[in-house]
Amino acid sequence: MSKKLRIGALISGGGTNLQAIIDSSQSGALDAQLVFVGADNPLAGGLERAQKYKIPVFVVDYKSIIQSCRKAQRQMSPPEDFDLNEAISKQSVMAEDTDAGKMNFFLTTRAIAEAELLQKMNAYDFDLLVLAGFMRNLTPYFIDRINSDRRQPRIMNIHPALLPAFPGVDGYGDTWRYGCKIAGCTVHFIDYGEDTGPIIGQRAFQIQPDDTLESIRQKGLKLEWELYPECIQLYARDRLRTAKMNFEPRGAGRTGRTIVKVVD
Repeated sequence: MSKKLRIGALISGGGTNLQAIIDSSQSGALDAQLVFVGADNPLAGGLERAQKYKIPVFVVDYKSIIQSCRKAQRQMSPPEDFDLNEAISKQSVMAEDTDAGKMNFFLTTRAIAEAELLQKMNAYDFDLLVLAGFMRNLTPYFIDRINSDRRQPRIMNIHPALLPAFPGVDGYGDTWRYGCKIAGCTVHFIDYGEDTGPIIGQRAFQIQPDDTLESIRQKGLKLEWELYPECIQLYARDRLRTAKMNFEPRGAGRTGRTIVKVVD
């Protein structure tokens, strides 16, 4: 029997996608085991789900860290290996014209929290980090320390919309308010932007005339619970390959994007 994929998970809330991963691992549909669950919120319900299965848990309280830094900005102590200029040059979550003070505060406070996350995660040997409703944008500081090999991304996320449409925190709500006839969910690798990383898999469903925002969310969640373990299983079987695709948009310089291919 092949070695199981070792998964770490980060959550912020109830952890229904975490439960789907646990269930798939327990049933044997997913050749993986969860080695830790971390949260940015001490009240995250998913922590109890993990403890029920004796999965180690920890908390890094982002809110408290950010509040403490806001009260004493001049005394912020980022990790020694944090380079603010490098983080600014790499990040694409915040617009280039964002106020410099706001950007510096965001990147520095997140790096402080992320350094604590990394310290706690270093206690565990893991192959893949999955974001299962983790409601924090990761900075280049954190991403670069997990993705040590650019050819093999190690951070996976699930998003409640058909990316690249409707990135951000309320994918189903944005889909509904825009008047779309199709909704869905996406699993992708994390990059330096907000929900802009290479897409691994998607599921879609039709929005019916009698649907409500809540019914759309419920339909989407059911698909998420199927799709996320399936995509993780592709990773466990080493069937995912990233490739750089170059193209020349009209009126612009040569650019490109990274895609994910599924191999046999």
